[in-house]
Amino acid sequence: MNTVNKGFNALFKELKQYSVNYTDLDKLIVVKVSTQKLYLINKGKIVNTYNISTSAYGTGSKVNSFKTPLGKHIIAEKIGEDLPFGAILKGREWTGSIANIIKKPIDTDFDLVTSRILWLAGTEKGFNLGPGVDSKSRFIYIHGTAEEGLIGKPASDGCIRMYNDDVISLYSKVDINTKVWIL
Repeated sequence: MNTVNKGFNALFKELKQYSVNYTDLDKLIVVKVSTQKLYLINKGKIVNTYNISTSAYGTGSKVNSFKTPLGKHIIAEKIGEDLPFGAILKGREWTGSIANIIKKPIDTDFDLVTSRILWLAGTEKGFNLGPGVDSKSRFIYIHGTAEEGLIGKPASDGCIRMYNDDVISLYSKVDINTKVWIL
């Protein structure tokens, strides 16, 4: 068995441990913080694997922590349909500007949201849903970034960053209410 299959088997074993019935779901997104990978799963099969970047501050759900929340989520909103590659979004609206994509591993002073937004809502009351820990109120997104050179290592302020081409691709393959597990 090659290392890729071992990795997938480990992922599926971990999903079973959390009682995720991934074989019955048409679509499931799994974000694996430890490997900085996002998996799109369809009826028990991994159909896409993407490199990502989660929080530079680690994992956690507290408001103002700048950490990536763990647990069960859903895609609450999809924003950016038909926007151009690298479109800069502020307050979930296109500014009319296009980002200069940085391919080198440079951390800028800004955390641009680009191309598409998949806005996540937690589903576990007191953990990632509700006062003080609410993922949607914290504006936790899966989104494109101008800092593509940092993809593959923790660098965000809590969101899940993707390459712009990848987030555009993922956006077209998922729907509102698609389940998202962040492990």
